[in-house]
Amino acid sequence: MDVLIHLCVGLHIIGIASLLGGFLTQLKAMGQGTARFVPAMLHGAFTMLVTGVALVGLNQADDQPVDNVKIGVKLALLIVILGLVYVKRDDETVDKRLFALVGLFTTANIFIAVLWT
Repeated sequence: MDVLIHLCVGLHIIGIASLLGGFLTQLKAMGQGTARFVPAMLHGAFTMLVTGVALVGLNQADDQPVDNVKIGVKLALLIVILGLVYVKRDDETVDKRLFALVGLFTTANIFIAVLWT
């Protein structure tokens, strides 16, 4: 079970790296008002959702404690991120505020994962 949990954690980290990396590559374009949601951001957010749900299930199946409030907050942020990226994925440009919100929520999700104990 531990190997499966660690595999999901690794894939979860790859998802967040894809989402944050896609955001960071568009920062210069955001300053110019031409930022867009790249496919890596959508795929990263979806990977995070799938692996996050799997991690909760695997940890509960392994009788490890799960902080449901923390998971709920992270899930709520991720659903907003995924919704924005999915709806605006085909737009040529995205409003700076929406793009910045996705970056802010992504960063918040990382800090919640690391600092909320």
